[in-house]
Amino acid sequence: MPATLPTLLAELIRKLPTLPNGVRLACRAFSRRAARSCAAGLAVALAAVATAGSAMTATGAESEPTEKPLLLNSPRPATEYETNTLFTAFGGRSPRTLDPQRSYSADETVYTYNICEPLYQYHYLKRPYELVGRTAERVAHPTYVDASGRALPDDADPSTIAESIYTISIRQGIFYAPHPAFAKDAEGRFLYHDLPEEVAAQKRSPADFERTSTRELTAYDYVWGIKRLASPRVVSPVLGTLAHHIVGLDDFAKTLAAEDKARRARGESVESRYLDLSKHDIRGVRAIDAHTLEIRVHGKYPQFSNWLAMTFFAPVPPEADRFYAQAGFARNNFSLDTWPVGTGPYRMAVFEENRRHVLEKNPLFRKETYPCEGEPGDRERGLLEACGKPLPLTDRVVFDIEKEAVPLQTKFLQGYYDSPSIDRVDTGLGFVAAMNDDPEKAALYTKKKLQFPATVEAGLWYVGFNWLDPVLGGTGTPEEQRRARLLRRAISIAVDWEENIAIFQKNQGVAAHGPIPPGLFGWRDDGPSAFNPTVYRRIESSDASGKVRVERRPIEEARALMREAGYPDGRDAKTGRPLVLNFDYQNAAQGSKAYLEWYQRQFAKLGIQLEIRATDYNRFQEKMDRGAAQIFLWGWVADYPDAENFLFLFYGPNAKARGGGENASNYASAAFDREFEAMRYLEDGPEKAERIDRMIRILQEDAPVMFGYFPAAAAAYHEWVRNAKPSSMIRNGLPYLAIDAKLRSDRIAEWNPPQLAPLGILLAGAAALLLFARRVRAKREGLRMRPPESGSDEKHGSTRRGNREGAAR
Repeated sequence: MPATLPTLLAELIRKLPTLPNGVRLACRAFSRRAARSCAAGLAVALAAVATAGSAMTATGAESEPTEKPLLLNSPRPATEYETNTLFTAFGGRSPRTLDPQRSYSADETVYTYNICEPLYQYHYLKRPYELVGRTAERVAHPTYVDASGRALPDDADPSTIAESIYTISIRQGIFYAPHPAFAKDAEGRFLYHDLPEEVAAQKRSPADFERTSTRELTAYDYVWGIKRLASPRVVSPVLGTLAHHIVGLDDFAKTLAAEDKARRARGESVESRYLDLSKHDIRGVRAIDAHTLEIRVHGKYPQFSNWLAMTFFAPVPPEADRFYAQAGFARNNFSLDTWPVGTGPYRMAVFEENRRHVLEKNPLFRKETYPCEGEPGDRERGLLEACGKPLPLTDRVVFDIEKEAVPLQTKFLQGYYDSPSIDRVDTGLGFVAAMNDDPEKAALYTKKKLQFPATVEAGLWYVGFNWLDPVLGGTGTPEEQRRARLLRRAISIAVDWEENIAIFQKNQGVAAHGPIPPGLFGWRDDGPSAFNPTVYRRIESSDASGKVRVERRPIEEARALMREAGYPDGRDAKTGRPLVLNFDYQNAAQGSKAYLEWYQRQFAKLGIQLEIRATDYNRFQEKMDRGAAQIFLWGWVADYPDAENFLFLFYGPNAKARGGGENASNYASAAFDREFEAMRYLEDGPEKAERIDRMIRILQEDAPVMFGYFPAAAAAYHEWVRNAKPSSMIRNGLPYLAIDAKLRSDRIAEWNPPQLAPLGILLAGAAALLLFARRVRAKREGLRMRPPESGSDEKHGSTRRGNREGAAR
């Protein structure tokens, strides 16, 4: 680019205050319509030139080219990349809720687990996973008592155990992040708990309040949080499960429901948004003192400690519930759904719905340090270099919305995102597949030193059939149930998951034969968890090797099942009408078209017409809550590493439509429920393994879902992201991540050199247009200033008179 360009840009910038008027004068030479086009074109061109010039001037491109990078395509100022901030993206929409007792979706955990703190957590580095204290001093071992309250030994027969008692010591000196809910006046009265509705309606975030305050975390806050699980104003998705375990929780829920119904019947509006949970107690939950919590559980339930590492057991201060219950806040969605109150390493600083979220370091976070031990190999991978450093290691985490995959990938490769999605462990799979298919991309990713750490995903993707549906479900007459079961089996054979994994998952997954993924107790390669006889068959090798291979049953068997079910060739045998089924999908983006068409082709093998109902994830969840979906695709990531956490997806009382649980297909089987209720009290061992086998066989027979695949996992990070050890089980990993901001800034400058040729063309065009406009204007001004020729006045006068006379005639 010519050396004189910066000087010219600086001159244009200097004259910017006078440009609008100059543009209008320069374009006066044209007709009125052309003048408007001229002015608009010049304004756009000069604005672009001015923006680029400002960037060049601000970064010192002419005099100090090495001091600051010139980033013409950066989504944010270059200086932000020099700060201790992690940049990432989120897709689709903002989280539906960040209320810790309500939140149960994977896209919400990156916020809830880093703002709110349950009692326990999993050690960040150790594998197998080790449960450790978070706000609790240690993981409490339960004591067991019989029906008379007599203490029992640890090895007591589970049938004799009436209750398990967990006595948990909570660490002192833990404080909530500053929040206006705690602010009080000199007399100790809360400043912001009784705002006029018109005042509350103007508030959008905690930053809109003049004063904030804090207080110490207590055991009473955990009691309040557990009580919220039963509140009809909260509607927790795990109440149906935990009500069977925590002593008195079911009765407490019924008491609150009755009170809520009575208050609504009285027509209460503003006050009815707040239920004072202190008026009633849960028999099995109490605060012995400010820092000791006691929870009593029915019988023996070994998995309960894992529940205490989930945000359902995060504390909620009563002040926050009272504060957010005020009328007016709801107009701007100002609530625990968007601005949770917690003691964690981060707090919400910005929540711009469907646009941007920012977590910032909690200024009152206690002293926590990075671990100094992990599993073998962690030291060699550099995962112990931050040993002893205070957490969190980053000051801010910025999430920007990216609705399309291509722009997201482009910005990541440019360095503008440290990770495409910091909360997901599967974002690296596409990059790994691309490297395997394309040597040029492999070379590019290697040159950029991108990290794709792999991990084992304890999760399952499946297609479910709504058990409440009259065509596919299991609630009709015995004959209707038989036909529906045959139809589900036929579809399960027809949908070729091996093909799906090869095409869409790039072979990064394993077809599932049951709900339990490899690596968990209950899965073994010689059991039903590894072979589903309803969908697959074993074929012995014809040679002397004696090898046995497993393959999907032929489509002819599926068509035979269709005829037996009364749907030959996909038509109702009685009416002749085609069988039309509806498939609900949790993504409305255009990039899903090929994926959804693949499902339609799978159903078409049986003559079934599949109607697609794609929507965004929040609306999809609402349909699932109502039981309004007929067929649906959904995934599950383990809450804790136990088979029970996958089998409870089919436990009848956990039905989503009836009880708000995570049994999304609303499956109900008395035989399955009996086995599940017996299994969940057992420690890992032969009896537990046998009951798991029986439950898997029941599911394979009934086919309430198509077991899709167990996904492989590989995250994606740039080289300047330190300490990354992705895991779907550990959801509070943000404070352990570190950023080398200088390396990031250098790489961004290296990978994004300014392309000034287009700017030169734009500048030349603007200058040419401006010069042409001035010449035309000067010419017209010259014509106006020229003295009149002799006799011209008489000539023009006679002409005007003639025109008037002609008009009169």
